Amino acid sequence: MKKLLSIVTGCYNEVENIPIFYNRCRKAVTEYADMYDYEFVVADNCSTDGTRDVLRKIATEDPNFRVIMNANNFGHIRSPFNAVNSSRGDVVFCLCSDLQEPPEMLHEFMEKYQEGFQVVCGIKPKSKENILMANLRRFYYRLLSQVSDVKQIRNFTGFGLYDKKVIEAMKLFNDPYPYFRGMLAEIGFRRIEVPFVQEKRRFGKTKNNFFTLYDMAMTGFVNHTKLPLRIAVFFGFLQGFFSLMIAMAYLVYKLFNWDSFQIGTAPLIIGLFFLAGMQLFFIGIVGEYVGAVWTQVKHRPWVIVDEKLNFDK
Repeated sequence: MKKLLSIVTGCYNEVENIPIFYNRCRKAVTEYADMYDYEFVVADNCSTDGTRDVLRKIATEDPNFRVIMNANNFGHIRSPFNAVNSSRGDVVFCLCSDLQEPPEMLHEFMEKYQEGFQVVCGIKPKSKENILMANLRRFYYRLLSQVSDVKQIRNFTGFGLYDKKVIEAMKLFNDPYPYFRGMLAEIGFRRIEVPFVQEKRRFGKTKNNFFTLYDMAMTGFVNHTKLPLRIAVFFGFLQGFFSLMIAMAYLVYKLFNWDSFQIGTAPLIIGLFFLAGMQLFFIGIVGEYVGAVWTQVKHRPWVIVDEKLNFDK
């Protein structure tokens, strides 16, 4: 009996990319037709540009092309994770539908999988994206790897091949707002990293902006390290200590130069604004952790599904 290979992706307004993505993935899986059946699991995040019509057309022509139509846009974290958990494959191939992650990498990933690796991660030490963004990403991955309680996978976005055991292990976390790449690092299993060069987007515009990238970055931090909270404690202690030392120095200097020394308003104003700024900064960090706890407590589902195509076949 053949095993099942699942190709999992999410999409939002990718009307021009989806047909190319489908054709390239189909071509990639034909190499393994003797050993594996295949299925697509595509989570559409309430597209508005005609993507759903394209998905319906492909689903009509290919019964193995399964589509999850979300009732609303549930974001770039929850929707793809729901798609991964909706897959049924013995092997799961995850990639983006914008074609920046080449489907042809399946061949190299499968070679590593057949060597016994249960997690095959596509990492991007080089990228054709904006140089500033590429450097910021590298800095973030390096920083998170340094401070995390679990050793993180640098330059990794989720593109990879995973054994069914890995997917089942993810379900045990029962996390309503999961950080996929950090979760993989925490789960373990036998892992290998395969480098690739991320391509430029062929059609359309990226759906990521400052707020979505910030959301992803902070989700990684609050899920895998308490260091910012501890820095706040240490900084508060040091700030209090230095403030006391400066106050003592001013007092002694004033006692010896009572008539000539004037403290002035500038140091007071500068110190006040500095303290206020640092307090707001660390309150914001605490707020991120409180917000993460609040998200966990609500325990909402990953998505609300409007319609599923071909899941009954």
